[in-house]
Amino acid sequence: MADEWVIEVDGLTKRFGNVTAVEDLSFSIRRGEVFGLLGPNGAGKTTTIQLMLGLTTPTAGTIRVFGLDLQRHRRAILRRVNLAATYVSLPTNLTVWENLNVFARLYGIRKPRAKIEELMELLDLAHLAWRVTGTLSSGQITRLNLCKALLNDPEVLFLDEPTASLDPEVAARVRDILRQIQQTRGITMVFTSHNMREVELMCDRVLFLARGRAVAQGTPAEIQIRARARSLEDAFIVIARDGRLHDVAEVTEAD
Repeated sequence: MADEWVIEVDGLTKRFGNVTAVEDLSFSIRRGEVFGLLGPNGAGKTTTIQLMLGLTTPTAGTIRVFGLDLQRHRRAILRRVNLAATYVSLPTNLTVWENLNVFARLYGIRKPRAKIEELMELLDLAHLAWRVTGTLSSGQITRLNLCKALLNDPEVLFLDEPTASLDPEVAARVRDILRQIQQTRGITMVFTSHNMREVELMCDRVLFLARGRAVAQGTPAEIQIRARARSLEDAFIVIARDGRLHDVAEVTEAD
């Protein structure tokens, strides 16, 4: 089952008026894979995630999750996925425990107290259970968002810039937690980040987007080789600057 495609995107397009945010995008993600959606600001990463969560309707194309058409089976699919993102805010006037309890009940979690206690221990939040959420640091907020996203034992976890604004030490701790969760639970992760070193550490495969279109796909090492780049960050800079990836073959012909 390791090679089973858990997400299949075919010809995905999203237009907002005269602006095309995502254009003719196709890719597949294997069960248990950490898949990176990369690209500069405005490349279409967050829009693609919103489309895969059914938060916005595609202009064209199809999305299948767990072999089911997203538009027809959205509710059944969403029971099996979740999202952690820096732009998702939790009520700041509730305590950590109260926030998690609210979401556990919204998700219909059986034995919510046991699940909350398990995840707070995993994410080192137990000592903060009765702290008001608005008083937490950015690193604590990130771990709380992860805790919330894991309440329903998702089979697919979307992570949109999960370590943005964190200092290096806290970001490293969050990555360690994510790797532990992925390895022990076999969760499929869809991951966006502007930190290319983080991408190299976390992702099995990546898809680079530019101006809403796919420009390169493969392992981080394969992308680096294709770009004849010293690092994945150098390849990212080329794509951000030119809107495309110059392959080794193209460079050779030019020589």
